[in-house]
Amino acid sequence: METVTIAEPKIPAVPPAKSAHPYLLKLGQVVITPGALAEITIAGQTPFEFLIPHIHGNWGELSSDDKKVNELALANGERVLSAYRTKTDVKIWVITEADRSSTCILLPEEY
Repeated sequence: METVTIAEPKIPAVPPAKSAHPYLLKLGQVVITPGALAEITIAGQTPFEFLIPHIHGNWGELSSDDKKVNELALANGERVLSAYRTKTDVKIWVITEADRSSTCILLPEEY
């Protein structure tokens, strides 16, 4: 799978006061597939609009069972998946690897 590396986000050590959730996981190196980058750009959005909820534990459009799997993954050091939609209604996945070395933003069909 071809990806484009984007800069590792500079996330403050202390979350903003208005945030309801602390940062739950490290992203590692962040990459984005060309398809996801194109769709996010077409929607007039940025990758950070999908990364920020992901690190706060807002898993997006997942079933309650998949959300529970993510909660267990945080405790057990496993892969974490979030699913969101762009403003143009295209589904975007954000996947952080189990070792927290990298996070990929992609379209489900690119998996």
